[in-house]
Amino acid sequence: MLVSMKTVAFQPSGAAMKLSEVPQDDIKTLDGVKKALYALDEQGRYTRAATSGWEAEETVLSQVIADFAAKAASALQRVKSSETSPIEYFMYKRWMDPLTLAQSMGLFRWQVRRHFNPSVFRKLDERTLAEY
Repeated sequence: MLVSMKTVAFQPSGAAMKLSEVPQDDIKTLDGVKKALYALDEQGRYTRAATSGWEAEETVLSQVIADFAAKAASALQRVKSSETSPIEYFMYKRWMDPLTLAQSMGLFRWQVRRHFNPSVFRKLDERTLAEY
């Protein structure tokens, strides 16, 4: 459900967060930046609230960042041994997966995966390489 920037009338089901419950744990991954989320106000309407994040979010984000770092390190070793193309390494370095990269390039996922093949990568034209 898309919610506009205005407050929206809503009958809570009991699972929605109230404004007074919005966490402010100042997580490191947000680096002091606040982000918006929606919470229920005193009248039971959804409204925007600022948060500095919460501990559970920090844990998950740290795990995701570590996972991408490990995938990038593994891909770098495969690039050095000519088992994959640099596209795979830079994809993980920029916290993307094949689907996300394909969508940003306007390609199908299978095409991106095919470009991981070093022999196919060497045949890519300059325009395609520049887009990556």
